[in-house]
Amino acid sequence: MIKALLLIFEPAATWERIFRAQRSLGFILLLYLLPLLGFTSAVEGYGLVRWGKYQYHGEVPRSKYYSVGEAAAFEGAQVGVALLIIFTGAKLVKSMSETFHGRHNYTQAFTTVAYGLSPLFLFHLLDAHPEMSPWVSWALGIILSVAVLYHGVPRMMEPDPSHAFGLYLMSAFTLLLATGVLRFLAAWYLQGKFSAA
Repeated sequence: MIKALLLIFEPAATWERIFRAQRSLGFILLLYLLPLLGFTSAVEGYGLVRWGKYQYHGEVPRSKYYSVGEAAAFEGAQVGVALLIIFTGAKLVKSMSETFHGRHNYTQAFTTVAYGLSPLFLFHLLDAHPEMSPWVSWALGIILSVAVLYHGVPRMMEPDPSHAFGLYLMSAFTLLLATGVLRFLAAWYLQGKFSAA
């Protein structure tokens, strides 16, 4: 989680340290990404159980409190889809880098995506508040993630200087769309749109 904060406040220096560390995919997944996702999901899940979320039925908002099982299932699904987005996003970033005449391995792309999206995951902490719109936390997180990727894509993927900005734009746009779809589904669920009533 500290690395996510450092990426926000000191992106260039932090990406340089990440690049020099040359961590394996397993290391990043097990010792960085899963703890970050687990912590933010636990905080958001606690908020769903303790304070609930406002749902609007007509003009009157009412709080919907979630059981521990409901919150755990929702958070587990969110983490699962987030991991799917990261693994698929890394594959897409690797494929896009090859269209820019680059030869990169999957670990480089995975590292770029996993660390690049960490501000987005960090901002899930705001979702614990019952009045927080899922779109506000997503917007703040994705803006910072796109800014972090601006430094990360050229450093980690090492494209030709003439292709760096194009690869950054394509990577950022792809991740923005994928995380936006996830946020749309989560927002619908929290607003009660998937319930039978």
